[in-house]
Amino acid sequence: MINQLSWKVGGQQGEGIESTGEIFSTALNRLGYFLYGYRHFSSRIKGGHTNNKIRVSVTPVRAVADDLDILVAFDQETIDVNCGELHAGGIIIADAKFNPVKPEHTQAELYIVPFTEIAAELGTSLMKNMVAVGATCAVINLDVQVFTSVVEEIFGRKGEAVVQKNMEAIQQGYNYMCDQLGSKVGAMQLEEADGRQRMFMIGNDAIALGALAGGVRLMAAYPITPASEIMEYLIDKLPKVGGTVIQTEDEIAAATMAIGANYGGIRSLTASAGPGLSLMMEAIGLAGMTETPLVVVDTQRGGPSTGLPTKQEQSDLMAMIYGTHGEIPKIVMAPSTAEEAFYDAVEAFNLAEEYQCPVILLSDLQLSLGKQTVEPLDYSQVEIRRGKLVQEELPELDGKSYFKRYEVTEDGISPRVIPGMKNGIHHVTGVEHDETGKPSEGAANRQAQMDKRMRKLEQIRFNTPVHKNTPHDEADLLLIGFNSTRGAIEEAMERLESEGIKVNHAQIRLIHPFPAAELLPLIESAKRVLVVENNATGQLASIIKMNVGHVHKVKSLLKYDGNPFQPQHIYQGSKELFQLQGAVTNGNV
Repeated sequence: MINQLSWKVGGQQGEGIESTGEIFSTALNRLGYFLYGYRHFSSRIKGGHTNNKIRVSVTPVRAVADDLDILVAFDQETIDVNCGELHAGGIIIADAKFNPVKPEHTQAELYIVPFTEIAAELGTSLMKNMVAVGATCAVINLDVQVFTSVVEEIFGRKGEAVVQKNMEAIQQGYNYMCDQLGSKVGAMQLEEADGRQRMFMIGNDAIALGALAGGVRLMAAYPITPASEIMEYLIDKLPKVGGTVIQTEDEIAAATMAIGANYGGIRSLTASAGPGLSLMMEAIGLAGMTETPLVVVDTQRGGPSTGLPTKQEQSDLMAMIYGTHGEIPKIVMAPSTAEEAFYDAVEAFNLAEEYQCPVILLSDLQLSLGKQTVEPLDYSQVEIRRGKLVQEELPELDGKSYFKRYEVTEDGISPRVIPGMKNGIHHVTGVEHDETGKPSEGAANRQAQMDKRMRKLEQIRFNTPVHKNTPHDEADLLLIGFNSTRGAIEEAMERLESEGIKVNHAQIRLIHPFPAAELLPLIESAKRVLVVENNATGQLASIIKMNVGHVHKVKSLLKYDGNPFQPQHIYQGSKELFQLQGAVTNGNV
């Protein structure tokens, strides 16, 4: 038996590849296995190679697997593109329809199963994905009946006959593959899972659920990959609690509409990716100047311009901190798991209202669209904090005075009222203004208002600005990352530790204002520091150097080919750092 399995299905986009992976993983999740799934797909509606790689384990996993046990292929391109991941004992299960050929260099064993033919005989070739699932069951010795509840949920509305046909397709795929395998049936049987019920969700769903739990009642957004699932989730859920989603004409309208709703006292958000965030920058500056709460989700993807819309990248850091013209207080958060994404989404709205400033919730494509096991959420941790939102009766104003909406205070945070509140009348404008909001270009007023706004950054409190896994007081190596790199770093760390290398790990969850005080002692106590990030210029490393120093100690491990880090990439990069520094020490470089 094995304690984890790496399985991938591939074919042409629009061929049911995603649903095949969904059916397979959902059934295994219900048995209590831990899962992590990542989809590779083209930036088009139909056509182009796509695959879904799913890792199944009896222990928690948070990264894409280094290698591959089983490859299910619906076309030859799937074999040609992905066979390099298969280890020597791996298996290819391919549809007979395309006369599959195994590349010469591949040591994995090829099994040909007539997915399409079996499905067509049962009534429709569309059920070929169910045949493929059944064939997989034979390899891992999984009872096909575990798929019954999943199939009923997906096809139940189409009638019992359709449900039975799909279950029969799974059974026939299982039977055919058993005949092919012979004594090798169950060659990759998984150890039994613990049977506990856990959620299995993408990061975008976790963000959307967190927003809902955090009191959001309006989302204004324009669809864009990889953020659209947040919008789709809330389209379904918000009306049930009296809220709504508005699809705007563009991202500019989305951001300004969210600002307007927040100004009116309704918790609102917008979500987009790099190109959309570029359009929102002026509005984010408006929120900063008017001190209006605003939560924006940025799901990073490959850039610049349209770039790689469906591929992994982490290149928006500098833009999220410094993208607006002028200077405003801003909070940039970066959860590293779906569970953190839920809690951080809740907290984003609290921070936005407490500090009356824009909050960027930073994700990346791997975190947003990668599907992972999530332990049951603790809703007792959810709290709603509205900051200095005035709810008691205000004192009377004389005919010539206004409410001091932008009052200069010691903590930089002014009292806020909902429009229409008696005696709360004030001006709101994007130009510099005095305490009542009236435009003012006076030098003393300008400095007082700027100082007031920027003082907010000194007050910001975030529960876990750095996720630390630091077993050593002094480490040979400190690995640093943010967002979805956490799982791959953790696995690389375990492998390095097994070789006697002392490794600490810090995952940055608060990008701005930067948690220098938390990170400094970790860097000082490490002999080497390696920053892992999916971009070409080492943006996080640059931010660390600006805020913490130790410029010559901080090195970068970069990946910007559109693919996520796997544990082996970080392990190999770490070993190369040791070899390079050893050569420098010995005078060889």
